[in-house]
Amino acid sequence: MSGPSTTLAAESGTDYDWLPAGFAVHRVPTNGTTISAAAGGSGPTLVLLHGWPQTGRAWRHVMAPLAGRYTVVVPDLRGAGASDRPHDGYRKTNQARDMRGLLHALQLPGPAVVVGHDIGAMVALAWAAEFPADVAALVMLDVSIPGLGLEELMDVAHGGMWHFGFFMQPHLPEMLFDGHELEFFAESFRALSNPGTFTDADLAFYARAYRGRDRLRGGFSQYHDLLQDGRDNRQLLERGPLAMPVLAIGGGERMGDSAARALRPHARTLTGLVAPTGHFVAEEAPEWFVQALTDFLGN
Repeated sequence: MSGPSTTLAAESGTDYDWLPAGFAVHRVPTNGTTISAAAGGSGPTLVLLHGWPQTGRAWRHVMAPLAGRYTVVVPDLRGAGASDRPHDGYRKTNQARDMRGLLHALQLPGPAVVVGHDIGAMVALAWAAEFPADVAALVMLDVSIPGLGLEELMDVAHGGMWHFGFFMQPHLPEMLFDGHELEFFAESFRALSNPGTFTDADLAFYARAYRGRDRLRGGFSQYHDLLQDGRDNRQLLERGPLAMPVLAIGGGERMGDSAARALRPHARTLTGLVAPTGHFVAEEAPEWFVQALTDFLGN
């Protein structure tokens, strides 16, 4: 593996002090932006895509165990962490192109196993649907899928979740959350996870990673194109079912098997699991996740 690399100086919310031994950080110009990614290990390529409001640090507990069998690539999505924060380009199909350019620059042969959580799972699905030859297997963790049920889930008039529509608004969310990042993250992370998952240091890291209006804007930009993402997904999946094996994991009773049910008509081979967790599967139950992933890929 080769390509552009750097050692980043410690900076609030973008440092790599958490990085497991054996991983290096690369900053790669790709698709009109610059993506920061950690990579390490050896073997077939395995890409781990984080959700919002997080960074690649979300995978810190599982990177080393997986690196014994795979070349593990852990990007910060555009708008997050140490990656650049452009003002556009957040459609999930476009972010799939970010990832394709990243792997090309790192000279990592495909196809890759692509794992995504939350927003990262939306990028993973777009990647697999538009460029199926790139993806050996698709794994989606605790996500509501644009075009396959998310629109109903965000319909507040019928009891849906309020935050999707709010986060989709330009300028307003970052104005209101500026200065309240830690309050919001602490409340939401702990409400959506098993007790004891996140330490004060964990919460402080993610709050720093999104502190200030520009960092918040980069994060909320992931929501601006959700309706278009849904149209993109429906159009791509009309071409035919996903050819690669698919694993859909829901986080506990809150999400259950909803993602698996949404994907089942669109995947030739699908496995559905429910994790003993809340929303943050790989951080709440890292050993369970590694075993589930290993079993799935082994089969």
